[in-house]
Amino acid sequence: MEGNLKNIRDLSVSEREEVLANIADTLEGSAREALMEGNESFATTSRTMASAIKENADELARDNLDIADQVVQQALNVIAQFRMTHPYRVVNTTLH
Repeated sequence: MEGNLKNIRDLSVSEREEVLANIADTLEGSAREALMEGNESFATTSRTMASAIKENADELARDNLDIADQVVQQALNVIAQFRMTHPYRVVNTTLH
């Protein structure tokens, strides 16, 4: 995702909303993984960021492109940081 997004201004409003929703979903997934690993601080940060993005996606996509670009960059940095420190992602959370 990080490599594919050049500039949020080049996207239509619906595409921007989709990008924001996908980023929020990814943050929520990272939060679940962090929580399973016992990293409650990172889980809370990711979950809160995802919630804020979802709640404001429409306004960000339509009216606040500068802020939307900053939000996207910050979220991608958080996702990248988590992936760098956790290169082996959880495949299944089922306990036997």
